Parts: sequence; C-alpha cells; structure tokens
Amino acid sequence: MTDNNDYLRTGDPKFRLSADITMLMLKGAAYAAVFCLALWFCIWALYAIGLLLPEESRDTEDPTPFSYVIPAETGTQLL
Repeated sequence: MTDNNDYLRTGDPKFRLSADITMLMLKGAAYAAVFCLALWFCIWALYAIGLLLPEESRDTEDPTPFSYVIPAETGTQLL
C-alpha cells in the first residue's frame, strides 16, 4: 500500500498539485477566520463587561492621575 496522502483521490499529478495547493490555501483561510472570530469575540466580551458597569464608574477620574507625570524634585538628576 502506498502512502502518498492523496486526499482528493486524483490520479493526475498536475491536477493533484493544484488541488493540494487550493486545499492548503483554504485551510489557511479557515485558520485565519477562526483567529479573527476569536479576537472579535474577546473584544466584544470586554465591551459587554464594560456595559455592565454602573454609569458612575465611567464618569470618575482615573485612579492614578499622576502616574504619567514625573515630579520635579530638587536635587534629583535624571541620567
């Protein structure tokens, strides 16, 4: 028994080459579609969780308003 992985059961080698390439491209497109759908679902889940938060939590200030500001202290030099 030969193990040539002829999934499409074709005998013509030229047709088999184009058929295998087409099947590999479709398989790659399916993987890309699954990845994009999973990414979309994760973003949608975060959005849905954000909608469950109360309105007051969306209007408050950031908990660390000075996290991006470097305080200017005397005697401290940045290298």
